[in-house]
Amino acid sequence: MATTQIGKYVVQYASNTFPPRIWLYDTKAKPFGQLVFMPNGAALPQDSSESLFYHLDDFQNVIDILRNERPVYFSFVGAGPGNENAIRTSEEPVGEAES
Repeated sequence: MATTQIGKYVVQYASNTFPPRIWLYDTKAKPFGQLVFMPNGAALPQDSSESLFYHLDDFQNVIDILRNERPVYFSFVGAGPGNENAIRTSEEPVGEAES
């Protein structure tokens, strides 16, 4: 599994037929990937180590994670069915420890 911490992002809405994208940069401001938002109901292309594909309905959830969570990671396991590629947050403790 390849995992890269997302340092910053840029949202791009093209004025033509290109789907909306979120360009991803690592913590050293080097571009490394993108999140691509296809029309709702469309068959999604296969993910790659540079591009993860979502439906447009998922855009709000993804942008909320990027805006509100720290740190956030881009994880690529592999192409094809059965591989869960994603953006993800780090582990967070739940509640307080019992005394």
